Amino acid sequence: MRLFITGIFFLIVSFAQSQIYDPVSFKPDVQKIDDTHYALSIHASIEPGWHLYAQNVPDGGPVPTQFEFTTSDAYELNGSVSEPQGHVVDDPIFEMRIKYFSDSAEFQQVIERKTAEAFSVKASVEFMVCNDESCLPPTIKEVVFELEATAATLNEEATKPLQKTNEVEEQTVPKIGDATKSESTEVEVVNAEEQDTLTLKEGDQPIKNPNSDLENTKAEQEEEASDSRNLISIFILSFLGGFAALLTPCVFPMIPMTVSFFTKQSKTRASGIKNALLYGLFIIVIYVVLGSVVVAIFGADSLNALSTNVWFNLIFFGLLLVFAFSFLGAFEIVLPSSWATKIDSQADRGGLVGIFFMALALAIVSFSCTGPIVGTLLVESASQGGVAPIVGMLGFSMAIALPFALFAAFPGWLNSLPKSGGWLNTVKVVLGFLELALAFKFLSNADLVLQLHLLERETFLAIWIAVFGGLALYLFGKINLPHDSPLAHISVGRLSLGLFVLAFVVYLIPGLWGAPLQWISGFPPPAQYSESPYGVGNTKGVSGTSIELPPHAELGPLDLVTFKDYEAGMAYAKKVNKPVMLDFTGYACVNCRKMEERVWPEPQVQQVLRDELILISLYVDDKKELPEAEQYVSETTGKKITTIGNKWSDFQIKHYKANAQPYYVLINTEGENLNDPRAYDPDVDSYLSWLQEGIKNYNNK
Repeated sequence: MRLFITGIFFLIVSFAQSQIYDPVSFKPDVQKIDDTHYALSIHASIEPGWHLYAQNVPDGGPVPTQFEFTTSDAYELNGSVSEPQGHVVDDPIFEMRIKYFSDSAEFQQVIERKTAEAFSVKASVEFMVCNDESCLPPTIKEVVFELEATAATLNEEATKPLQKTNEVEEQTVPKIGDATKSESTEVEVVNAEEQDTLTLKEGDQPIKNPNSDLENTKAEQEEEASDSRNLISIFILSFLGGFAALLTPCVFPMIPMTVSFFTKQSKTRASGIKNALLYGLFIIVIYVVLGSVVVAIFGADSLNALSTNVWFNLIFFGLLLVFAFSFLGAFEIVLPSSWATKIDSQADRGGLVGIFFMALALAIVSFSCTGPIVGTLLVESASQGGVAPIVGMLGFSMAIALPFALFAAFPGWLNSLPKSGGWLNTVKVVLGFLELALAFKFLSNADLVLQLHLLERETFLAIWIAVFGGLALYLFGKINLPHDSPLAHISVGRLSLGLFVLAFVVYLIPGLWGAPLQWISGFPPPAQYSESPYGVGNTKGVSGTSIELPPHAELGPLDLVTFKDYEAGMAYAKKVNKPVMLDFTGYACVNCRKMEERVWPEPQVQQVLRDELILISLYVDDKKELPEAEQYVSETTGKKITTIGNKWSDFQIKHYKANAQPYYVLINTEGENLNDPRAYDPDVDSYLSWLQEGIKNYNNK
């Protein structure tokens, strides 16, 4: 009995190590909008713990979800596929903000019907999913909507759902299991030639994942915490931006003038403080309303999507250039003078209305100084999505409003304010240089998405070195710009700031030679997006030493000798008589990068990978087409294998009954396993022990 139980246990463990994952299913829904327009909804049910990525993912990130509809004379597409809000997180591996969906998601495409006859709408969905331990290779499923023939009088049933049929065909993951039928949901599932067909009764709703309503899971709590931290960062940066706006020629002189007005015109000190507080409150209201308008016009979710859009990044780049040149003194951005005149006339009405228009007059009159800062903050916060623009304007306006309230409560503090002078223009110029540097971040985003390689890491850093070098020269008095006052000497504060900027320039320079520059991580393009990935003048590796590569091999992570072809790697392993580690990986696999950047660099692990094993890395998401003669139909899935990634994914499924990455297998030169395969394992000691166990078994045979 004990042997029987032990045998069952090992069978279960073996199955767990070799599980085929299929965590996402798609179900259709057709809803009538009017006589000719229909909404085609694709409901994605996602198993707990897995993430389905959004349609817009920055270049270099995971594979996005993509929809492709077949063309037909029977209908035409209206607009693009919409998606839910999802979750937006800062991914530490890709160093970018990525949006994904958990539990469930609903995508919708509107079509315009051109015929009353019955027809089908066929859509293919390409997607990728990951969990905390592994990623699955890109998968394609097909969804088919059947629209019935209609009479000429379609108005009578304007909201009646039509019949829905879903045909799902996977190109990478086989379906497992016999034909079954669920009576409770009246959905028939028939497995025939690796294709599932689901028929839903007219008017039925798609089956809902029972876990889709679960809230406050660990992943969601982490996302909420991350979003909260991002909003706090936006608030702090916006508050600092508001403080910087205070120190400009358009706002700073207004503080003593406005506070003196309230204290002198009010009958009592308490009344003056109250009016000043109301003045500050109305300033906050005006700017928060501005942030709310931005969210209302663009939508909280679409703002984040805009952050990865090429055209919007180019528009933001242009706007920031205009703001920068305005601050540098080339011209001033002002609103029509008639606006200020009309608003100022309303400020004489007194009472709450008069105070409100005084606050509005300040916003309009000071626009030439505050406009570029407000615009930059809105652009940056809009890239975060959600309510970030509102939070940003709250922080900015609080910094503007706070001094008016404080100096009204303590008018004696006005004597401690520095006098207005040329230093106020210096603040504007410094902000102009900062705007100029930030502008190139948006240009870099567009270049990365298009993969034009026009603004690679070295070029970006060279531009920043020039911009901040120019700022240092300006602070040291070597450069004069329009509106600058004559400078007989520089103050200690200006000298200190100049030295700080100069130190930052010196810090940037080694980045041209491959230094990581962690202080500005996320601003320049990633290290691999450069002319010299190993640094200027170093093309052979980190150490600069030449590495002799075997035939068909190349340098992989950490300059490890890697084969990307199974046959070539196995042939070399037999030649040198060493065991092999199969590394099933992907270019967009998050946890693969974690292993390569956090576990493999450990000296003992790296030594084993470099000297005692032959590494064969098989990329399951490689999109390069196989030669036509090498294309085949999979014995496992029945699908045609057309790409290199399909080939290695099919290889993994066929031989190891697994389809998740990373997935590591230690084998001998005959292809026999040396120990149990290993998936994602961030424990260095555990991973090292697994490597050493396999090598020991190889040497003992």
